[in-house]
Amino acid sequence: MLYFSFLSSRRKMEVQPHLQPNTDQTIIHSVFPPPVWDSCSFTYFSLLDSEYESWTRRVEALKEKVKDMLMADASNPIKKIELINLLCRLGLSYHFEREIEEQLIHIFNWVPQLFDENDYDLYTTALLFQVLRQHGFKMTCDVFKKFKDSNGEFKKSIIKDVRGILSLYEASFMSVHGEDILDEALEFTRSHLESLAMQSKPHYSERIKNALILPFHKGVPRVEAWQYISFYEKEESPNEFLLEFAKLDFNRVQLLQREELKVMARWWKDLNLAEKLPYARDRLVEIYFWGCSIQFEPHLALSRMMMAKYLKMISLADDTYDAYATMKEVNAFTDAIERCSIDATDELPDYMKVFYKELLNLFEETENIASKEGRSNCAYYVKEEAEQKRGDSASSVECYMKEHDVLEKKAVEEILKICANAWKDINEECMKPTALPSPILKLLVNVARITEVVYRFDDSYTNPSSLKDKITALFLKPLPLQDQVNI
Repeated sequence: MLYFSFLSSRRKMEVQPHLQPNTDQTIIHSVFPPPVWDSCSFTYFSLLDSEYESWTRRVEALKEKVKDMLMADASNPIKKIELINLLCRLGLSYHFEREIEEQLIHIFNWVPQLFDENDYDLYTTALLFQVLRQHGFKMTCDVFKKFKDSNGEFKKSIIKDVRGILSLYEASFMSVHGEDILDEALEFTRSHLESLAMQSKPHYSERIKNALILPFHKGVPRVEAWQYISFYEKEESPNEFLLEFAKLDFNRVQLLQREELKVMARWWKDLNLAEKLPYARDRLVEIYFWGCSIQFEPHLALSRMMMAKYLKMISLADDTYDAYATMKEVNAFTDAIERCSIDATDELPDYMKVFYKELLNLFEETENIASKEGRSNCAYYVKEEAEQKRGDSASSVECYMKEHDVLEKKAVEEILKICANAWKDINEECMKPTALPSPILKLLVNVARITEVVYRFDDSYTNPSSLKDKITALFLKPLPLQDQVNI
């Protein structure tokens, strides 16, 4: 939570001083940048059933072929690891979760023997480590000791191994507390990758630069898949079969999510809250992007759209609390939320009554859906969460500056270190055996990932132009398909 507080505080420190409290009960217009997207235009999308069905048939045929590849002879575990990594990077691994788990259990149990019998290079060692850790298998980091010299530093002989250095860099983000060798590996690889990018082929150089901005482990799965497909198709000898599979599946999921976005846009248009609450950020498309970043799988459509609706309401509440309402109104709204009843609107100003009514409608929609699925307590838990009473809510940066008597730049640096340690906590919690089921852990990790993407270098939610390319790629621009590969 400190991480999210820190990142969101950057927006508040920049924007809030320019806002004036609402003292005369009149609606003021937003000082935030206008929306990049006209969400109403998304209501005109149409799903081409014939195209979707055609792609689905092809995808299902390709899936069976890949299953055979995954379950084939396991005499070469490194080839199997490379295949699993490729499926993850191309955005296809969600089709084969059971098969991948079975293979990795076998490989993980075989790791000590593998390293006793083979002198693996840096690339292979780091890839094996990354893939196993990525799936919750806590492979020891001692395997990297052989790449150090007698002085305890990484050998200079590996500096020109571009593929190995990049692989070690990506693996270092899977570290947990106490693994100093991985912290050293991160500093070592980061210091050399920029110069190595200048010496590499253009497409590989682009991949390195992209990894330096945001490593695979911290990236949003769907965005990472889109980026890696473009890198992979420029390789000297890509697997054309898997490349076609990745593009077909990407486009198929895009069609479905575009249809969902149409439903979301219609819901938002019918609420008309952008007009009724003009002081707030109108970011429906970006909110849906959040939802897809947390849960992109096609069968999770309902969960994804309901999550996006709640995120949109939280965004409205955030702008109401932080950028518009008086303290009296905030207290009244907080009390109303705690009561969760239409009778609680008496003390609310008119603009809050509109918002509150729609929030109650969303609770009711959740209850109806949960009831149909036999989970009647779902809405109760949602109601138990809205926001803390406002009071004096200083940002984490401001708190750190005051507590340690440092300037803002130093506070940001130190809190980023705290955030890096928080990722180690996340990694540790994902190691088997886990306290929570894998789907829940995956969801929570993706929340951290989308936070990195949106807030790491800028507040891309408040200033959404920096998300435009990603949103265009994920929802509006299909990947070009080549001639079908025989299977």
